[in-house]
Amino acid sequence: MAIVPLEALRQAIRSAWSSDTSATTAWTDSNPSKGQCAVTACVVNDHLGGDILHTTATLPSGDTVSHYFNLIDGRPVDLTSEQFPEHTQFTEPAPKTKGFASTREFCLSYEHTKQRYDLLRARVAEHLND
Repeated sequence: MAIVPLEALRQAIRSAWSSDTSATTAWTDSNPSKGQCAVTACVVNDHLGGDILHTTATLPSGDTVSHYFNLIDGRPVDLTSEQFPEHTQFTEPAPKTKGFASTREFCLSYEHTKQRYDLLRARVAEHLND
């Protein structure tokens, strides 16, 4: 798979997000990145390599949310960060493998996540080929 520029990939991913690629039923058009972090991180990893890291986001309300993003060439790339309100706090990012070879393999070990990833990956490929 050819490496695509980050901005082109970002636009293709944003165009491909929907309620059926989100991990949450609270997804809305006004917050399209909500619940998209694991599948988005996997698609970014497909195209740009690097690593996928995990952190826990603590929202201003006190609720906590699992969050995944990419580390590419030592730089964080988080295409879903806008889902979080201002003043959200994050734990120190680290791999989350739970016995798998990588964070990616851990994420895709969940059938629902794998299905959402396959859908997002296919839509992104369509957008990039247009």
